[in-house]
Amino acid sequence: MNTESGMHDVHLSGVEAIETGRSFLGIEFGSTRIKAALIDPAGEVLAIGAHAWENQYIDDNWTYSTEAVWSGLQACYAGLAADVERRWGCRLTQVGGLGVSAMMHGYLAFDASGELLTPFRTWRNTYTTEAAGILTESFHQNVPLRWSVSHLLHAVTRNEEHVTRIDYLTTLAGYVHWRLSGRRVLGIGDASGMFPIDARTKDYDACMAAAFNDLHAVRNLPWRVEAILPEVLLAGQPAGALTEGGAALLDPSGELRSGAVMAPPEGDAGTGMVATNSVRPRTGNVSAGTSAFAMVVLETQLPGCRPEIDLVSTPAGDPAAMIHTNNCTGDLDAWLRILARFAELVGADLDTTDLYRLLYEEAVHGADDAGGLLAYNYLSGEHQTGVSSGRPLFLRATQSEFTLANFMRAQLYSAFGALALGMNVLLGEEKVELESLFAHGGIFRTAGVAQQILADAVGAPVSVGDVASEGGAWGMAVLAAFVAAGSGCGSLTDYLATRMFAGAHLMRVEPDSSGALGYAQWLSTYERGLELERRAQNVIA
Repeated sequence: MNTESGMHDVHLSGVEAIETGRSFLGIEFGSTRIKAALIDPAGEVLAIGAHAWENQYIDDNWTYSTEAVWSGLQACYAGLAADVERRWGCRLTQVGGLGVSAMMHGYLAFDASGELLTPFRTWRNTYTTEAAGILTESFHQNVPLRWSVSHLLHAVTRNEEHVTRIDYLTTLAGYVHWRLSGRRVLGIGDASGMFPIDARTKDYDACMAAAFNDLHAVRNLPWRVEAILPEVLLAGQPAGALTEGGAALLDPSGELRSGAVMAPPEGDAGTGMVATNSVRPRTGNVSAGTSAFAMVVLETQLPGCRPEIDLVSTPAGDPAAMIHTNNCTGDLDAWLRILARFAELVGADLDTTDLYRLLYEEAVHGADDAGGLLAYNYLSGEHQTGVSSGRPLFLRATQSEFTLANFMRAQLYSAFGALALGMNVLLGEEKVELESLFAHGGIFRTAGVAQQILADAVGAPVSVGDVASEGGAWGMAVLAAFVAAGSGCGSLTDYLATRMFAGAHLMRVEPDSSGALGYAQWLSTYERGLELERRAQNVIA
């Protein structure tokens, strides 16, 4: 995104930015893809890389191996380096700044020698109900099941052997950053998914840390929670530099030089806020992938404790409300793979992008209430709706209008179902003001379809921008560029507005009255039918 900024390096050519080390690299570990984006100082994408990976369900735990983390990172970077050579005819040997982002929360515990004590426990694990309940009561603030502190207390109360040997606890982004830079730090947005943040001090809440340490199960352990958590940093603060060992981990070919300044590692929620320019109060964004979450920046901290709402921070440290759902596009993608196979069988010469576009556009012709068709996309448990273990379901009454258009509309409705229930609480019951909502994720690539459904679902305008396809990797690259730019470039809000988004092209849609009414009718049936979803886990093992 080119701007009118007067900074001297904004209008560099791609080759010049790459060869002089004034390009910036963002890497994001998503649930199904590791992505990398290389940008110039104006935010233009110079090259991209990607690597597909999948979590594994081992011993009742959703996890990724550390071997998969590093092999995937190296494959992603190699793809980006090859893209640089293909596009620009030069080799990538240095970058001016680097940042790592990943799915938020989860549990990575290490001993004093840096050895991982137990396999990575991801955000998808919902067995921490009892621990999260204890913490919510102790802190007088909602503590979600997926937060690192919930996983920590779960391990403590189960008397897991490794607990007494914990020296360091971090997230996936924090772990990768640590190995690349040697620094045990975390951006405040990702840190707010480990332990509650005090909006005044921009650090872990000291009163809640004291309350945690005073819990009966914790009291006699050889550590205190504040001592095992990463140091909290704000956007723009340097978080170390890429070491020689880190450069070799990232690029085993040895071409990439060390020394790049590193941004504080962030979670995918924070990079999504940056990628959609939604870091000001009354703005928000929705990130839709395997999971989905909405982030709304608050004018003031919310009072009380609502289980539907997570209180977190923007990368700059401002309070934000998160509505998080464990499920979004996973079941939709499974249905689309079936339809793609049918297209192959009948000899249709369609690539995946064209097939998705045709099916999404067919959904536009469906009834406003999806013809009475109902879908639950729960590949895993869904805390927003009180479902402990997922079983994808598709239901219809005998008189329902069972057409392809309604089927696709129901699947798209389902992708946002749990999110819409949470947003009803935030915007309707808590009266939070929302002026604009930006959306990103693959589900929005077909222009206007999922975007309109989301606007109807939440009752607010939704915009999609021309960086949506790069998403969090682009947002992390921007945070790396922000660190490299130094304190003279102003606040993160100003930097985004004047440097990265001044020339942004956004497509905005307003809620449609009939579509919003139809979605509300569908959502009412969806909410009533949740008891079927809860019972399904007892029927299908």
